[in-house]
Amino acid sequence: MNFDPRYSGRNFSSVGTRPIRPDGVDKVTGRARYGADFNMAGQLVGRVLRSPHAHAAIRRIDTSKAEKLAGVKAVITAADLPDLTDGDAAMYDILDNCMARKKALYDGHAVAAVAAIDALTARQALKLIEIDYDVLPHVTDVDEATKPTAPVLNETIFTEGVEPRPGKPSNIAKRSQYGHGDVEAGFGEADFIVERSFKTEQTHQGYIEPHACVASVSSDGTADLWVCTQGHFVYRQHCAQLLGMEASKLRVTSSEIGGGFGGKTHVWAEPVALALSRKAGRPVKLVMTRDEVFRASGPTSATSIDVKIGARKDGTITAAEATLRYSCGPYTGMWAELGAMTAFACYRLDNVKSVGYEVLVNRPKTAAYRAPSAPMAAFAVESAIDELAKEIGMDPVEFRIRNAAQEGTRSSYGPVYGPIGIGPTLEAAKNHPHMKAPLGKNQGRGMACGFWFNFGGQTCTDLNIGMDGSVSLAVGTVDVGGSRASLSLVAAEELGIAYEQVKAVVADTSSLGYNDMTDGSRGTFSSSMATISAARNAIKVLRERAAQMWDISVDDVAWEQGHAVAKGEKHGNLGKLSLKEIAAESGKTGGPIAGHSELVADGAGVSFATHICDIEVDPETGATKVLRYTVVQDAGKAVHPTYVEGQYQGGAAQGIGWALNEEYIYGKDGRLQNAGFLDYRIPVCSDLPMIDTQILEIPNPNHPYGVRGVGETSIVPPLAAIANAVSNAAGVRMTHIPMSPPRILAAIEAERAD
Repeated sequence: MNFDPRYSGRNFSSVGTRPIRPDGVDKVTGRARYGADFNMAGQLVGRVLRSPHAHAAIRRIDTSKAEKLAGVKAVITAADLPDLTDGDAAMYDILDNCMARKKALYDGHAVAAVAAIDALTARQALKLIEIDYDVLPHVTDVDEATKPTAPVLNETIFTEGVEPRPGKPSNIAKRSQYGHGDVEAGFGEADFIVERSFKTEQTHQGYIEPHACVASVSSDGTADLWVCTQGHFVYRQHCAQLLGMEASKLRVTSSEIGGGFGGKTHVWAEPVALALSRKAGRPVKLVMTRDEVFRASGPTSATSIDVKIGARKDGTITAAEATLRYSCGPYTGMWAELGAMTAFACYRLDNVKSVGYEVLVNRPKTAAYRAPSAPMAAFAVESAIDELAKEIGMDPVEFRIRNAAQEGTRSSYGPVYGPIGIGPTLEAAKNHPHMKAPLGKNQGRGMACGFWFNFGGQTCTDLNIGMDGSVSLAVGTVDVGGSRASLSLVAAEELGIAYEQVKAVVADTSSLGYNDMTDGSRGTFSSSMATISAARNAIKVLRERAAQMWDISVDDVAWEQGHAVAKGEKHGNLGKLSLKEIAAESGKTGGPIAGHSELVADGAGVSFATHICDIEVDPETGATKVLRYTVVQDAGKAVHPTYVEGQYQGGAAQGIGWALNEEYIYGKDGRLQNAGFLDYRIPVCSDLPMIDTQILEIPNPNHPYGVRGVGETSIVPPLAAIANAVSNAAGVRMTHIPMSPPRILAAIEAERAD
């Protein structure tokens, strides 16, 4: 059946309501099973030995003593994970990150692993492994790593995107450029120009559940992996390739997920657990400690960004330029590229240029954190926008409204926008009561805009109708933000039945076709599209069965509000047949009734938000208090408004922590100093205000219900909105995130000294 993904305005009965979440009872009663809650008979305990050095050549590893320890069933090193990547550089980086080969590239890099009968034995075995390191010079700061005198992490890296090709290896892995027009000519037209440099420190997603998995490899080569992940199909693909397995022989089941936010889109310990199980011949359970999560899983980038923006007296921006340097750990990525793409995406610009540099440093491999790279770019750009508005003498909201992108605008990164929500979010913010509320002494208000692309991708969904009329919906996108409830609402809407009749489950990799990683805010967008398609395919079958029961042509059968209806006066004597009635007779009319869909969900629709923040700053100590926070964001269509509000509030809460407290702190020895929640301080309830939300709905033309992804955009504006608020409260422009009390106090004192 051909599927038309275009938006068609309709009235909804289920979509847009707020039913109780289907996973709520299990989670609050402790019955839900997360990564570490799964066990297999005879399982062993896996533990990983990690480098204590930021940069060191591995001369020799001796595991003989560990192997002889009673209770140890397997010990592995890089030799047990041979290079099977066939020249695929990206996969080789994944392999090397899972188990160091020639060099340890950061404090916490895995160098060996053991499987033993219990945790105590495993820990003892790790202490018996002898490693001869040749400690090398290291670099952990993004700016220091770009200097010619910096130690080079990888001699095979020559900066991509530069012509001619550099003659020497470098820590600058890649250069990316976006934009259009003539920025020099644009700056020549400007009456006012603001030029600033900004820095942001590295942060972690701070998910409560550590990485955990149970791996079991059988003697016949088949394997099972139970794992906490955002994408079990991608995990299967990567693990199978790294271990030389056929993907069909590896079944991966995703557990409930205790937070991911992009940090659980990469394999870290899973290939190690599989290799241990294969060598030991028994299941292996491997759970990271919190220290390991911080030291050896993927935080976001640290950045150094230069921004220059010019405007006329009337407030029209004439040119904008940014140079963005993003750390990516010891392996190349696309983090600066994403920053360069998103930096000026909110604005209508004739002359714009953004250049991104991926920089290798001796820190853990960088991973996504919600809208990866966009918050840092927005912090720099939106701070400069605020300062420029002040120079001109314009209200910062009015200045943004004057220059906001709109339908038909050529974006700074290339494509021309369709219907978008940046203008409406700004207008809503302008008219929000928060914007008009009075401020007290030492208090400041800031606002900022944010953008994210959103993603669709490969998606597969099954919808099965039971003989009792209940519906089982099997999806392949991991539920990281309430998608099971949302998708059940969509299925109920399309079939015309009650929400309570639908049960959505996340299927394992052997039960459903391939699904891309649940990132890019794609979960509800892509799977709802596939659910609509599957439901419509099931409705076609339901109509055929009703036609058979009535002995009429299927062309004379319509589907209305959960019932088959015979059309035309000649069938006036036929009543309606409900889904439940048709399902009850399915055994006599052709067997089970189901709908299936596989598609590539294109046209995800970009997303915009505007945030408002009030901050109080103590000028004597630099301490801050967030007084009020408001999120205005376009959802396209809020399928389950409570979940949408939760995504908005969650992004804002994480942004508050990132802006004010959170950062990785490395010592001179290149070792992480605060690998735990005691010293790496994420916000708790007492740190946060009630976060108000306003959902706007500008329909996405490429989705039948108008849905856009919402999960990532909400983390983009907070750094800038909070920085603008702090700067207004303190009377000094803040350019370094996080704005911890010592940094704020130093900035205030420096301003007083001037």
